[in-house]
Amino acid sequence: MQGSKLTVIAAAVAMLAASPTWAADVPDNVTLAKVQEIVRGNGDEVPTLDPSYSSDTSSARVIADMFEGLVTQSPDGEIIPALATHWEQSDDGRVFTFHLRDGIKWSNGEPIVAGDFEYSFKRVVDPKTGAPYAWYYSTAHILNADKINEGKLPVEQLGVKALDDKTLQVTLDKPVPYFVKMMVHESTFPVYRPAIEAHGDAWTKPENIVTSSAYKLANWTLNERIVLERNPQYWNNDKTVVNKVTYLPIADMTAEYNRFRTGEIHITSSFPLEQYNAIKKQRPEELLTMPSLGTYYYLFNVSKAPFDDPRVRKALAYAIDRDVVTKVILGQGQVPAYGVTPPSVDGFVPPKLAWGQLSQKERNQKAKELLAEAGFDKSNPLSFELVYNTSESHKKLAIVMSSMWNKTLGAKVNLANQEWKTFLQKLGQKDFTVARYAWVGDYNEASTFLSYFESTGMNYSRWSSDAYDEAMAKAIQSPSNDERNKYYQQAEQVFSEEMPAIPLYHYTRSVLKSTKVGGYSATNAAEARYSRDLYLMQ
Repeated sequence: MQGSKLTVIAAAVAMLAASPTWAADVPDNVTLAKVQEIVRGNGDEVPTLDPSYSSDTSSARVIADMFEGLVTQSPDGEIIPALATHWEQSDDGRVFTFHLRDGIKWSNGEPIVAGDFEYSFKRVVDPKTGAPYAWYYSTAHILNADKINEGKLPVEQLGVKALDDKTLQVTLDKPVPYFVKMMVHESTFPVYRPAIEAHGDAWTKPENIVTSSAYKLANWTLNERIVLERNPQYWNNDKTVVNKVTYLPIADMTAEYNRFRTGEIHITSSFPLEQYNAIKKQRPEELLTMPSLGTYYYLFNVSKAPFDDPRVRKALAYAIDRDVVTKVILGQGQVPAYGVTPPSVDGFVPPKLAWGQLSQKERNQKAKELLAEAGFDKSNPLSFELVYNTSESHKKLAIVMSSMWNKTLGAKVNLANQEWKTFLQKLGQKDFTVARYAWVGDYNEASTFLSYFESTGMNYSRWSSDAYDEAMAKAIQSPSNDERNKYYQQAEQVFSEEMPAIPLYHYTRSVLKSTKVGGYSATNAAEARYSRDLYLMQ
């Protein structure tokens, strides 16, 4: 490394680290409740509590309360130091050197060292692990991550090295302007090697797990509850207020809403769509509608006919009236989606895509023409299965989609629902034709949405495009945000021409929150709302 320099952001966060002000910041005029125990709705049962295997929102919420990485987010979404206090970046932008905080410990009292990060990073990219987010390390361009994940190089050649117990060096194969932002994802959190080696997959059981953040696992009863208790070894424990957090896996949003109304739940994961207007009138102080980094899709498996034909994919995309979906069915401020990246993403300017500029009448006509060109008509109607994970809202939207497709195109759609864990397994195995899908950004930058569809991305659709990959490669090499945005727009254009998935709408996020809960951000577009930032008032 030639002449490493302390970056401006590193210097700034180093000053923040000297006197941390994040975690629960309780105003002077607030009287805290005597019992600091919060209950949170969590939608589906979590598939895993292992950070290396996390790929869904339900798991991420719980994991982020128990584990921490080099950096984290403030309640307002700012990237701030966590287990690292500051970092340096080499002049060529390819080498990051992170300096760990003094005195950080695992929940069992053992020190957290740079070697824990080295082990954990290598564990994720090792093909033997089968981690769903191994692709993320390739997207971050950590040196040799792609070749290791493909089995072409040994895991020891990953560009990560503990220089000593307090210094971690990460080498990239090319500069990534938003690399530090990417380190907020839970797949980059360190895990405790002795527990994994001693207990294997059972290391995440309450009696075995060792954690690094504000909470540790006290109880996990499948399909009933997950209970977390304070971790006194946490480096910022003095700023944590909530002593106990209970997560309830309630896929039925009506049931979750009813338990909120009784006072059992303090914060919901969502609520029934059809109740929105009534709730807005009856509980305005408890209803929060926030910006969100999320896009709702219907994903095609392009390796299966007839969805290997872009004309069929585009026909189905065009035949959806998104104004009906967002204004009538949803009605919570969601934005019709014609591209991959939400307009709420920091610094992103969406391109004006041709199909998004048409009227719905024009799109319907074009959809009919495309499907006819592909060989489907009344005598040979398009027929397929649409699968979604069990949820009343997903079911409701799936019924609306099948009705629109039938009315405009004569398509016959068989609807099928699956429990969340099974659904994820089917997606991973590419065992579907058309599937409900969504992507919630791992960090606040357009690449978190667009990189998914790269050839090296998670990309359950099996779609690949040289033109798309080239645009994304040029974006990452761009020295300015404006130039990078130009290439992101090119990638969006390629996507719209090929349509490997149907963008339906960009999220807003609505939850119900007890007025007694403080510290919950109503402005952060990211998903994360850490329990360590919260407190209960009298």
